[in-house]
Amino acid sequence: MSKTQVFLLIGIMLAAGCSKDEPPGQMSTADQMRLKSEKDKFDTNKPLNAETHFAAGQFAEGNGDPDTAIQQYQSALKLDPNYKGALLRLGMLYASQQQYPQAIEIFQRFVKATDGSASAYSDLGFCLELAGRTDDAQSAYKTGIAQDPKNQPCRVNYGLLLARSGKIAEATAQLQTVLTPAQVHYNIAAVFEGQGRTEQAKSEYQAALQLDPNMTDAQARLKALPPEQINTP
Repeated sequence: MSKTQVFLLIGIMLAAGCSKDEPPGQMSTADQMRLKSEKDKFDTNKPLNAETHFAAGQFAEGNGDPDTAIQQYQSALKLDPNYKGALLRLGMLYASQQQYPQAIEIFQRFVKATDGSASAYSDLGFCLELAGRTDDAQSAYKTGIAQDPKNQPCRVNYGLLLARSGKIAEATAQLQTVLTPAQVHYNIAAVFEGQGRTEQAKSEYQAALQLDPNMTDAQARLKALPPEQINTP
């Protein structure tokens, strides 16, 4: 039994609790049966399947153990190379650890496993962007948009890439395809804020609030700008 499996069983036992009709420290019959069912899944005499490794990977992630999670997702993919959930989570973990070559390879496999879904191309594009491969990222976003012109992740990620490159008109054209006008201004403002362009960010947040006075995120971020530069809309 692996270390991760032991942790899983301990977690199940702690979560079981006691029935109000049982003495303290004694599990109810129903809880005992549930625990036995969970233990059976991790019986060392039974081969583990991809789903079990994936579940163990998610458990490890939830407990702040990305290295074990990576190992579990890799084990899941050895059993099922096209396991979409494992590909997605493994790609995200590699990207979060800035292991971009590995992440890109996994997201390319994810694209194939999803038959070229637009959302998968968006994930690949964002990873390529993080790796500094802007042209390749743009190509991935465009391919995803061609697959599904209304795909929000592709349109938004591509729009933000264009905005960060200073192509505001082109960015707006992409964003307004899937976002409200207020949301478009908010996203452009966030890009300006991230680049330290406070005055432009302020103007865009104000424009968002004029269109949607109840946009609390825009209110909060506008309020967080240096006080001397805030003009209440």
